[in-house]
Amino acid sequence: MKKGWLFEKVIVIIGGTTGLGLDAALRCIEEDANVVVVGRDPEHTKQAAELLGPKGQAISADATDIGTAELAISTAIERFGSFTGLYHVAGGSGRRFGDGPVHDITEEGWMKTLHWNLDSVMYSNRAAVKYFLKENKPGVILNMSSVLGFSPSPKYFGTHAYAAAKSAVIGFSKSLASYYAPHDIRVNVIAPGLVETPMSQRAFGDQHIIKFISSKQPLNNGAPSQPADLSGTAIYLLSDHSKLVTGQTIAVDGGWSVTEGQYE
Repeated sequence: MKKGWLFEKVIVIIGGTTGLGLDAALRCIEEDANVVVVGRDPEHTKQAAELLGPKGQAISADATDIGTAELAISTAIERFGSFTGLYHVAGGSGRRFGDGPVHDITEEGWMKTLHWNLDSVMYSNRAAVKYFLKENKPGVILNMSSVLGFSPSPKYFGTHAYAAAKSAVIGFSKSLASYYAPHDIRVNVIAPGLVETPMSQRAFGDQHIIKFISSKQPLNNGAPSQPADLSGTAIYLLSDHSKLVTGQTIAVDGGWSVTEGQYE
C-alpha cells in the first residue's frame, strides 16, 4: 500500500478547528498523519473532532494562552506517541478592537492584534522548539503570515497592526530557522492572499472588494481562494519532501504580490 507524504507524522495545528487549519488537518490525515487540532470555540471543536475521526484529536483552548501549545503537544504524545510538527494558523483581524490606519489605531486595537497574531506564534513555536531540543529530535514548524505583511493594499486592507504582526511572523520565523538549523529544526511560513474563511466575511460581503480581488488575485480565473488551495503547500512543508527547506516564506496568493489589481 502506498504511504502518504506524512506517514508516521504527528502534527499539532493551532487554530485547526475551522477554515484553513481544519482543511489542513483533514489533508494531513489523508496523507497518513495523526493530528491534534486546537480551537477556541467549543462547538467548532466538537464538529472538528467528528470530522477528523480516530486519527484526530480536538482541543478547545485559546492560542493566546501561554500553556495551550504545551497542552496540545502533550496530548499528541499521550494519544499518538509522538510529536513531529507544528502548524500555527491561529490569528485574525483586530479591526473590531480598533485596528486600522495608524492615525486611527487604538491602543486596544494595537495590543490585541499583536497578541492574537504574534504573541500566540511565539508561545506555540517556543513550546515546539523546547520539545524538539529536549528530545533531541528533528522537527518542523510552519507559521501562518499574510501577503499583507510584505505587499500592502491600502484601499481595502488598511489594518496596520495586522500588517505589522504578519510581517513580524516572517522575521521571527526566519530568525528561528537560522538559529535552530544545526538541530535539524526547520521553520517556514505560508503567506496567503485573501481566502474565503470565517475571518474574511467582511471582505467577501463587499462587492467592490470581490471585483478588486478578481484582478488582484488573477490565477484560477480570479475565483476566490479556498482553504483547500493552501493545504497542498502546507503538506509539502510539513513533510520530509521539504527536508532541505527552511527559513522560507511561500506566498500562496493567487498572484496578489505580483499584480496591481484594478479599481473601479
